[in-house]
Amino acid sequence: MSGLSAAETRVLGCLLEKQRTTPEQYPLSLNALRLACNQSTNRDPVVAYDEATIRDALHRLERRRLVRFASGSRAAKYRHLLEEVLPLDEGERAVMTVLLLRGAQTPGELKQRTERMHPFAELGVVHETLERLIGRELVKRLDRRPGQKEERYEQLLQSGEEGETAGTVPAASGEAEQTSTNGDGSAAAAPPSPAPASPSSRAAENPKPEDAELQELRGRVERLEREVAELRFAMRNPSPSPLPGPAHDPPRFDPRL
Repeated sequence: MSGLSAAETRVLGCLLEKQRTTPEQYPLSLNALRLACNQSTNRDPVVAYDEATIRDALHRLERRRLVRFASGSRAAKYRHLLEEVLPLDEGERAVMTVLLLRGAQTPGELKQRTERMHPFAELGVVHETLERLIGRELVKRLDRRPGQKEERYEQLLQSGEEGETAGTVPAASGEAEQTSTNGDGSAAAAPPSPAPASPSSRAAENPKPEDAELQELRGRVERLEREVAELRFAMRNPSPSPLPGPAHDPPRFDPRL
């Protein structure tokens, strides 16, 4: 299983995380999932996905059989099916969740950030878990950065497209650039402009007119899901039928007439 988009990766990671850290709120509604994806903490990169982006990622994950609509509630909610498609033990699931949500990390960072989901006894156990995931081609080891002691690891479920994803919030350090000068006081060459957004990210931000019918269809499906959930709730909690009264009694036959 591979080739998830950035939005699919974030949605799947949030469902995995919230199942373990806030089980009382799981499965997640569309709004709760949007808030989880757009958290400013424990996320890298920080994004600002709207409901349309989340809904589109959910539909694609449903087609991959990684997510399912959870019925039985007045609001549409969603749960992941990763355990059915890709069985993992507790440690492997915790490591994959953090990698999905925070990108490439060192074993030390993984040990610290998986504490709420699965506390590892020691760093060596994290290394063993990573080696098992590498053997299953779910994780790969990256080269060390200059001056870095630990190797970093990243998950392989997401497609390898580089660049900023749709909805990503720019880092503060990149918002303003100062003009540099050469030694003779002349202006230095300007840094290269960012690469244009990929076709997929442009399509996510500015859907084409021919996609309007598809968006409308998805909206209808969402409304139908809510209506079905409400009907099921009403069937389980029927209102009492009105008692028959004089106004409802049929007329009696009078033999004197």
